[in-house]
Amino acid sequence: MPPEEGQVAALNHDGEGVVREGKTAFVAGSLPGERVRFRRRVMHRSHDEADLLEVLAASPDRVVPGCPHFGICGGCALQHLDPAQQLLSKQRELLDTLQRVANLVPPEVLPPIAGPVWGYRRKARLGARYVIARERSLVGFRERTSSFIAAIDRCPVLDPRVGERIQALSALATSLSIRQRLPQIEVAAGDNGVVLVLRLLEDPTAEDRERLLAFEREHGIRLLIQRNGPDVLESLDGAPTELWYEMPEFDVRLHFRPTDFVQVNGETNRRLVSRVVELLGLTPTSRVLDLFCGLGNFTLPIARRAGSVLGIEGDAGLVQRARENAAANALSQARFEQANLAGEEAEATCRRLTESAGPFTHVLLDPPRTGAREVLASVARLAPGTIVYVSCHPGSLARDLGILTGELGYRLAAAGVVDMFPHTSHVESIAVLHA
Repeated sequence: MPPEEGQVAALNHDGEGVVREGKTAFVAGSLPGERVRFRRRVMHRSHDEADLLEVLAASPDRVVPGCPHFGICGGCALQHLDPAQQLLSKQRELLDTLQRVANLVPPEVLPPIAGPVWGYRRKARLGARYVIARERSLVGFRERTSSFIAAIDRCPVLDPRVGERIQALSALATSLSIRQRLPQIEVAAGDNGVVLVLRLLEDPTAEDRERLLAFEREHGIRLLIQRNGPDVLESLDGAPTELWYEMPEFDVRLHFRPTDFVQVNGETNRRLVSRVVELLGLTPTSRVLDLFCGLGNFTLPIARRAGSVLGIEGDAGLVQRARENAAANALSQARFEQANLAGEEAEATCRRLTESAGPFTHVLLDPPRTGAREVLASVARLAPGTIVYVSCHPGSLARDLGILTGELGYRLAAAGVVDMFPHTSHVESIAVLHA
């Protein structure tokens, strides 16, 4: 296709510039207000994907990306946009989605919740692949426009205990006899250390184990082998592996397994938890229901301020960790139940567990990307005075807020964004509703 010129009107949900002159083109690496040269690469019915060839007139919000691999590696989409403008862009997307999907305009826009924009990722799944032509294994995220692993030597968004050791990880993977049977490395970083989970499709040899042990000793990073399913993790020395993170404001320490879900950005998570507790407006007599509670990330801090809190989570392993965390933090006022909160049986299950434990004065919702639609009627039946909704997808949030306000008698009081994934297009957010 021949090169074209156009004006960038907006960013799409993937952080790509949108050019609407002629057939719409999504141009990765471009910013609103810029004049660009581009070439269409992949054709679709309603739009085309295009490569940026040249910025003819740059936006004042454009900055030099902090990573030399930006544009090739698919791990980030917005490093070329000033971080403060990234926040404003995500805020616009949230507010536009609320109005478009649910015809809602929050009376108050909450100040953005943000933290460090570099070295923040404490959880990640890195691809690994031995490339014969390069005679080495590549470790990192996939390329932006392909399924290949990007050839990088460092990653400035990863926790530096890992991000500065990409070359060492590549050398380790290359040295193994089963280098072609190592497709993935999962990163889990806690306040007390780092664990890497090696997904192996074949048992390592004795020599491989020696190389892995030597890497552990040299870099101070624990390596676990995941060979026979996601729940079976084997340490090299047989010793137990513990990871934890703390929230000093609430005098809480949470232990987690390397494969457990925890929020990616540790400092932003601490600020988010603090804001949630503040917005709930708890007193010593408050009775709180925390749905989709995970291992107690919100539940245990809430327990420091409320009279009681019930956390419900679908993953039995996370429920067990939550109970252990409550006991370790001497928080007997926090209880946990395991129940599926999605699907046809979610409402009946939620009703059964909550009606026997109620009444509740406050409800916290922190669902996955699909949202919390199946439990909204049960929540409204409990008639809490305040609902705080933490979301990782503006579309499902808008849909659910539309149900709560349009059908179930609640009013939206405030909403705002949470920058859990700087330099990406992910929009996380928080909303407050009152009866």
